[in-house]
Amino acid sequence: MKLINEETSGVFVIAVTPFDETGAIDWASLDRVTDFYFEAGADGLTLLGMMGEAPKMTQAEAIEITKRVIARAGDKPIVIGVSAPGLASIRELGQTVMELGAAGVMVAPPGSLKTDPQIHAYYGQVVEALGDDIPVVLQDFPLSTGVNISMDVLGRIIEDYPSIKMLKHEDWPGLAKISAIRDAEAKGRRRLSILCGNGGLFLSEEVERGADGAMTGFAYPEMMVAVTREMKAGNADRARDLMDVYLPLIRYETQPGLGLAVRKYVLAKRGAIASPALRKPGKSLDARSAAEVDILMDRIEKRLKEIG
Repeated sequence: MKLINEETSGVFVIAVTPFDETGAIDWASLDRVTDFYFEAGADGLTLLGMMGEAPKMTQAEAIEITKRVIARAGDKPIVIGVSAPGLASIRELGQTVMELGAAGVMVAPPGSLKTDPQIHAYYGQVVEALGDDIPVVLQDFPLSTGVNISMDVLGRIIEDYPSIKMLKHEDWPGLAKISAIRDAEAKGRRRLSILCGNGGLFLSEEVERGADGAMTGFAYPEMMVAVTREMKAGNADRARDLMDVYLPLIRYETQPGLGLAVRKYVLAKRGAIASPALRKPGKSLDARSAAEVDILMDRIEKRLKEIG
């Protein structure tokens, strides 16, 4: 399988992990949702991210999920989240999934990092633990991790650790960070692929600032594919018209603590997974919230017909 690199672009969907009502992995739904993402135009997938419920799985389950999806995906690149409290776990899972055919691994900083030197040193330790031949995605999501990576520190990480090939950009507000990265590259710093998260909430602006696409899990991946392509083709008005159609649902999904339940509910309604169940701790939508999501989904279909 082709490895990710500094030029990697497009849409890498953060895949959900389907469970049945007992909390067991639903392997048939895993196959189905993998097909669903690629049929919607995804360029790749990222497994075992925060929205993939990775912390709720055993190492053995993570490996089995990786095997299954890589086999299903054919030649499509699959990135695996290997974030863990300790470097030994990152090394073991990271090296294992790469042997299975992963295109790279994603690592978020642990919340224990409080200073700039700690953040910089940590990614040096990650690269050392994995080996500098494994492509790394740095997940920059301070709203979740509590770790704020300044532009100065990020710049030094990019310069000092060339096996870090991609930034999963989820800083908020963070559009200026994308511009600063591209400005530094124009002055001679090596290029970094930038794929953005936050449910696609700022996708049109992010691509306009120089992002290469999206790495997030919104349950209408075809929107992310279309918006990214339209922006890159110079059709900004068309891209923004599409964003306008989906923004009410993206807004609803952005509610802290509720987003994954919304996402799984929509995917189940669309037939991509059999059940919207989350593995405990975690619960599905209540009836009132589900009814509100139904209204938003109906409005998406209506607006798509209107804009053509």
